Amino acid sequence: MKRKNKLSKVILASNSPRRREILEQVGISFDVIPSDLEEVITQTEPNKIVLELSMQKAEDVYNKALKDILSSSDEENEHIIIAADTVVEVDGKIMGKPKDRQDAYNMINAIQGRTHNVLTGVTLIICNGFSNTRKISFYESTEVEIYDLTDEEINKYLDSDESYDKAGAYAVQGLFAAYVRKLNGDYYNVVGLPISRILRELRGML
Repeated sequence: MKRKNKLSKVILASNSPRRREILEQVGISFDVIPSDLEEVITQTEPNKIVLELSMQKAEDVYNKALKDILSSSDEENEHIIIAADTVVEVDGKIMGKPKDRQDAYNMINAIQGRTHNVLTGVTLIICNGFSNTRKISFYESTEVEIYDLTDEEINKYLDSDESYDKAGAYAVQGLFAAYVRKLNGDYYNVVGLPISRILRELRGML
């Protein structure tokens, strides 16, 4: 990404391989500096929770990691931090990543045969050194309808070990695609990064 003669360096504040793959897919070069901040949730509504968590991650990388990168001689280069947090919501209940197999089973059992929402909060921070900083946060929500699943199908899926680092205990881009009836909204939002919205927001900020 270029603006006037400034080079924009993109920093992904996440270790998620799915988010890395999405950025690579659209041809964005980036560095990974994950946030190690302990998450603190003060909100209760799903959309506000993902916004709060994405902001915490972005600000953590900005306040800590970028101090080792930015200097007065780097004022001409823009750094873009992308932070995101994804949750699954059903009946007002938030589902993050499962703690164990039983937790994963309970999550999939709760969403099978019905529609649920996947929400991703995104915070973008653009900075030239520490003197000029712009920030925006937004969220995307996608409806996902799942076919009815038998206990055998759920347990077979859990045997794949695909569930355990995914919000809601499933990967729409993986084996679980066999059980997704339809999506209403951004597919990449369900994967973990609403890339089209991100690029359009950045276009308005740069």
